[in-house]
Amino acid sequence: MDVQYDLIIVGAGPAGMTAAIYGSRAGLKVAMLEKEAPGGKMIKTDLICNYPGDDEINGADLSMKMFTHTSGLGADYLYGNITGIEFEGDVRVVKTDDGSSYRSLAVIVATGSVERTLGFPEDDLLLGKGLSYCAVCDGAFFKQKEVLVIGGGNSALEEALYLTQFASNVKLVIRRDVFRGDLINQEQVLKHPKIEVIRNHVPDHYLVSDDNRLEGVAFYNKDEDKIVEIKADGLFPYIGQDPATEFLGGLDILNEEKYIKVNDKMETGISGLYAAGDVVVKDLRQIVTAASDGSIAAQEAFYYIQALKSKES
Repeated sequence: MDVQYDLIIVGAGPAGMTAAIYGSRAGLKVAMLEKEAPGGKMIKTDLICNYPGDDEINGADLSMKMFTHTSGLGADYLYGNITGIEFEGDVRVVKTDDGSSYRSLAVIVATGSVERTLGFPEDDLLLGKGLSYCAVCDGAFFKQKEVLVIGGGNSALEEALYLTQFASNVKLVIRRDVFRGDLINQEQVLKHPKIEVIRNHVPDHYLVSDDNRLEGVAFYNKDEDKIVEIKADGLFPYIGQDPATEFLGGLDILNEEKYIKVNDKMETGISGLYAAGDVVVKDLRQIVTAASDGSIAAQEAFYYIQALKSKES
């Protein structure tokens, strides 16, 4: 079999880098393909306080520690943006937008997901400075503080409830006058003494301090036809997220929301193709769960590759 690598991992976030560690330690020739800096969402996270072994660590520092680990074990790092995967018998061919092709026996897709932002100029500037997309990750930073949650679906309702254990007050703002989430979540939110629901308000712009920290959000009040300012220490927009799976559109491995369907071995249903991390169908998307997925995917890929090599010999 004419291949450059035993295993190609698409994505170098916590799932991808963990897979590279396990694959390399198993003796496989491994490459990670990444279109940005190693780390995924971690690189944009100010502080991480729920990763075992580190009480508190900067996201960029944890990313570099993981990357150094993978590099030290011999995994190659390829820079590129994947456009598709082709199948030539037992060989998987990864294509990138610069015309490059990389051939391997197995592929792990760990491309993650991207949160939908409010689309304001300061979206990146305010990350870690009052703006967060993960209540589980950052909720504890807002003890006895006032926070805003934007969104009317289940994620927004559930995260608003989660934040009540930390925040003194949670303002849940929706663009319409009705929720999109499940009735049981609505009922819990509406009866919670710490949650104030604000309807028919559309985000207009951030309120930003002189030292570039979030101070709140200005909304267009549809009922009164005017702009109103709502001050807050923290903001959690939950207006949806999208998995990075555009390049898999021709394969029958995605659910209706375009996340990858896998079994408990991280198998996609296509032999030699695995997935791990935020890009798969799952309930909890965290660094530690992504790392767990990556270890399982790499181990299963190792067994698959060994079987292929045994067949060839």
